[in-house]
Amino acid sequence: MSPKISKELSKHRIEQAKEDLEASKMLYKAKFYKSANNRAYYSIFHSIKAILALEPIDFKRHKDVIAYFNKNYVNTEIFPKKMGHKIAEATTVREDSDYDDEFIVKPEETEQQIKTAEELLILVE
Repeated sequence: MSPKISKELSKHRIEQAKEDLEASKMLYKAKFYKSANNRAYYSIFHSIKAILALEPIDFKRHKDVIAYFNKNYVNTEIFPKKMGHKIAEATTVREDSDYDDEFIVKPEETEQQIKTAEELLILVE
């Protein structure tokens, strides 16, 4: 992949992350917390993929994307170590929201997921 294409793909993924973040905020205001958690997670995921596009490297599975990011960007302190913990928490909350029928979402948990997505997007940009 050429550097120009990598940069364009990265910009596209950042725009997707922004769109997911805005959707998450709208869903939160409408009290659709599980759906808001999903969109906040995808904002985080697309932000990470925007970084990976610049290498360029990609993976098919979410866990591989996040593991690579943690290994090469969080563990090397390009991104704060605390962000790695927040991403792990967002992943768990998203999985529980999407797949656990008995999961009870607390609005403050959803609010935290949105804050994590915002924080990561700012760091990525």
